[in-house]
Amino acid sequence: MTLAYELTSGRVWSLVGVAFGVLGVVLGVLALRRGRRGVAALVSGAVGVVLGAAVVLMAKGGPGTGYGIVGGYFSLVAGVAALAVGGAAMRRGVRAAARRAG
Repeated sequence: MTLAYELTSGRVWSLVGVAFGVLGVVLGVLALRRGRRGVAALVSGAVGVVLGAAVVLMAKGGPGTGYGIVGGYFSLVAGVAALAVGGAAMRRGVRAAARRAG
């Protein structure tokens, strides 16, 4: 078994997915703290999940083969976390708007 040490396209896409997932978590936490809706967190988390799923489904080997499967799984986890935090921010924003409306 040979290990790949270069930055392959699978690794790049998984890193992009992780970046979207982490960005979504940060945006969701900020939305929760400021009482705003978390639409940006939901969109960013969904992009992270889609990219992570694509990398994992297209990988032909396991960790260390250069297909980015480990980063793909990280992207999935970060994306799902962003979706959860963004969903919580959306629920909180809707409840606050309902209270203000009457």
